Amino acid sequence: MGGADHGFFLGLDTSCYTTSVGIVNEQGMVVKDLRRILQVKSGERGLRQSEALFQHVKNIPQLLAEAVADTGDGLKLKAIGYSGRPRPREESYLPVFLAGENFGKALAYSAGVPAYPFTHQEGHIRAALVDTALRLTTKNKRFLGFHLSGGTTEVLLVEKAGQGGYHLQILGGTTDLHAGQMLDRLGVAMGLPFPAGRHLEELAKESLRQAEGRVGGTEPGVIVDPLPISVQDLSLSLSGPTSAAFRRLEAGAHLPDLAWAIQDCLLRSVAALLKNAVRKSGCRQILFFGGVASNSYLRQGLISSFPQLELYFARPELSTDNGVGIALLAWEYWRDAHAGYNVDY
Repeated sequence: MGGADHGFFLGLDTSCYTTSVGIVNEQGMVVKDLRRILQVKSGERGLRQSEALFQHVKNIPQLLAEAVADTGDGLKLKAIGYSGRPRPREESYLPVFLAGENFGKALAYSAGVPAYPFTHQEGHIRAALVDTALRLTTKNKRFLGFHLSGGTTEVLLVEKAGQGGYHLQILGGTTDLHAGQMLDRLGVAMGLPFPAGRHLEELAKESLRQAEGRVGGTEPGVIVDPLPISVQDLSLSLSGPTSAAFRRLEAGAHLPDLAWAIQDCLLRSVAALLKNAVRKSGCRQILFFGGVASNSYLRQGLISSFPQLELYFARPELSTDNGVGIALLAWEYWRDAHAGYNVDY
């Protein structure tokens, strides 16, 4: 990474799961994407806000030191962005985001540069647009967003704001458990580490490998007895399917097959929600983001089920919590304010 002759934009995100630092240059190119997953004790399904906040306070200086380790003379910052709250709504608040906000403001004051507040959800959207921004927004200023994570499961109508961030209208989503909560609760009960999504996906692949030698079914890994789904209009319930999966676990279900059934249940649930959202909104361009959206089975299943739609997914590494999206939003905001650019994304 370059030295003091170049300007950089720093993004900080301190979610319930991950401490994230992202850095982009004056051309909007990602030069650093650093994260540290918060440590959760074995068998637990998360952290108290105070515990997570403490870990963020420890992690941020270490990640910043790593970020500038190869610069020699540090970074010449142009602006700093931070996630100040989960979503762009006044009532949206979680204490963990105070870590990124306070570090961001302190760094900005000491460097004499502006600090821009964004939200965790906006950062997810911008990171997901790294490869698709022009294709999504120059033809159609509005598109559907599916935020699938441990803390959020929402269907959004997304529109780029004039300068930084997004206008978001919630069309629907879960009425109880979030997608990531379902995976984490079941995964931890099955003996998998937290967060459990990636581990559950790997366990489900074992079911596929074992099914290749089975007789019957139309293809390897066919689910003979699928879990139920509960989707009405734009509302999704995951508590019933989760309870059904727990009953199978207590009855001694084969763990790889159960993992496959859980994935399949999530795919069918999201597919039903997507079908209803497209019908009601008229939008045919859909962006998926959040940690759960990195699941390869979910991605492949949606793409094959909806060939008539334009489905976009973040890179797997930018689906999960990251500071890259916040850094990019800070870059765009600073660029629009100082360089007079008129951009479409």
